Amino acid sequence: MERNQNVILKQVPLFFKISAIQQQIIFVALLLFCMTSVVSSPIALLLGLIVANLSGHPFLHLNHKATNILLQVSVVGLGFGMNVNSALSAGKEGFIFTVASIFSTLILGTFLGKWLKIEKKTSHLISCGTAICGGSAIAAIAPVIKSDEKQTSIALGVIFILNSVALFLFPAVGNWLDLSQKEFGLWCAIAIHDTSSVVGAASKFGPEALQIATTVKLARALWIIPVALLTAVIFKNKSSSIRIPYFIGLFILAMAMNTYVSQTATVAPHLVSIAKIGLTVTLFLIGAGLNRTILKSVGVKPLFQGLLLWAFIAIGTLLTIMYFN
Repeated sequence: MERNQNVILKQVPLFFKISAIQQQIIFVALLLFCMTSVVSSPIALLLGLIVANLSGHPFLHLNHKATNILLQVSVVGLGFGMNVNSALSAGKEGFIFTVASIFSTLILGTFLGKWLKIEKKTSHLISCGTAICGGSAIAAIAPVIKSDEKQTSIALGVIFILNSVALFLFPAVGNWLDLSQKEFGLWCAIAIHDTSSVVGAASKFGPEALQIATTVKLARALWIIPVALLTAVIFKNKSSSIRIPYFIGLFILAMAMNTYVSQTATVAPHLVSIAKIGLTVTLFLIGAGLNRTILKSVGVKPLFQGLLLWAFIAIGTLLTIMYFN
């Protein structure tokens, strides 16, 4: 799978020539800047996009592994700022939304793929990435359907592009519609692709939105397992292993410690602060991996499929939350 990820993370021609040392200095300086309180999640992503396409990412071959590890550690750290009882309440409320949105998105994605005449495996990966949890879902499903590098790259490219837009768009729409923190947290957990942008958008909106969004999103991520099993049946592949997101268990443990172990109160705020910094850096690294190679590799039809699916799940969920919840 790592090879598949690296296909879309190849180095691209830069706008100006600089030495390798200068490239590293610029990158590290911006990385350190993202660790300060001055930089918000959207700004970190934007800085990553700028460095990717202007001066370049000097450590591109390490980017995918670094973002995965840092995201998981950051999410576990955020668990120390959450309460089990509140999380269970949010999880129950988001369950019906989750089930309905996942299966309706997968069904619609199948029809759109056929209508647009997109290769079946590429279409299924885009649908799974939109329905569950973005790049993580694609990484789990790709080995199950035995997709090749190009198919996986296109799907990841679509998700990365739309996921980056969501980080800026959702908080703006939420403020414009005057959504409550509860409404916004539920909405972005279901309608934004990757966990990183869900947490980034929700943390910008408020602490209650962050708790609801993180809990619902991680519960949603567990649907990778049944969807992967269903995929194996559809694609008639019985031999592939399925990647289980084990870090979610550590997130639950962190919440339990914060709720029931009184001694945790002294260190919990510091762990949450470090986790938020880690998330900001994660989004910088995600942006730094989103270069022109990705944009060129995607193609119009797959991007259109991803955009239609995203519009369906985002608008449908928003209307349901506002008028029927």
